[in-house]
Order: sequence, then structure tokens, then C-alpha cells
Amino acid sequence: MLKWLWLSLLAVILDQASKLAIAGSMQLYESIQIMPFFKLTYVHNTGAAFSFLSEAGGWQRWFFAGLAVVISAVIAVWLTRLKKHETLLAVALALVLGGAVGNLIDRLAYGYVIDFLDVYYDSWHWPAFNIADSAITLGVMLMLAESFGLGHPKEPV
Repeated sequence: MLKWLWLSLLAVILDQASKLAIAGSMQLYESIQIMPFFKLTYVHNTGAAFSFLSEAGGWQRWFFAGLAVVISAVIAVWLTRLKKHETLLAVALALVLGGAVGNLIDRLAYGYVIDFLDVYYDSWHWPAFNIADSAITLGVMLMLAESFGLGHPKEPV
């Protein structure tokens, strides 16, 4: 099901283009109000999801980069082994792969991931994220849906 790699490439292009636009037009920690619950806020994340291990001293850059390479390779092999009817799983894996590669590019190029999507309510803020994170999240949600039978052909009763 390598025909779905275009979706991975699209996720990488949208992710990298948006990060370059944010980094090129905003100052670090600058926020732009978009909606009452949403801002663009330019931040650097040296850790993983939710800034996990962001204060670990630098080794995490290479750890998370290596992990992304391994996960990307596993997903690429998995994609090659899918059956023709496993379309939803192929889409899900392609999104996860694109997101992983998008954040890997940042880690290798800068030593951190550029995040800028800031969702909040009152003083509560969801940790800032980016398009790669969104692709990964959507991919994982589709994988879960697929595991519960969504996208499977109906078996005759």
C-alpha cells in the first residue's frame, strides 16, 4: 500500500511549510490571538509529547530522533505488507509516518521541534503542538477506529 505515501509527503510538506512560516514571521514565545480559545504561539520543544524530557540536558534530541527513525522504518515496512483492502490502516500509518518525519526533520535540523498551535480555555492550556503532531494524532485515532472494525468489509451473516 505504498500508494499512500503521498499522504505522508503532504503531511511533511504542510508541517515544514507552516513551521518555516511561523519561525520566519514570529518571535519566540510571541502569540497571535486567532479565536477566543486558540492562538498561534511560537515555542521550541526539546522534549517529546507534552514537553516530556524537555529539560533532560540534550541527550533526548538524539534519543527521540533515533526513535523516530526506527518507528518510521517499521511503519514503512508495515505499509508494504498491507493487503489491498486495508485502506484505512494504510491512511492511518501514512499520517503517522508523515508526522514522525516532520518532527524528525526539526530535531535533526534545530535540536528541537517547532510548535505553534495553542488551544486553551481560561488559564488552562493544552501543550502547544504542530501539524506533524496533528497528523500523528489523527493517524493513531484512525488506527484505533480500524482496530474496532471501521473500514473492514462486512462479513455475510
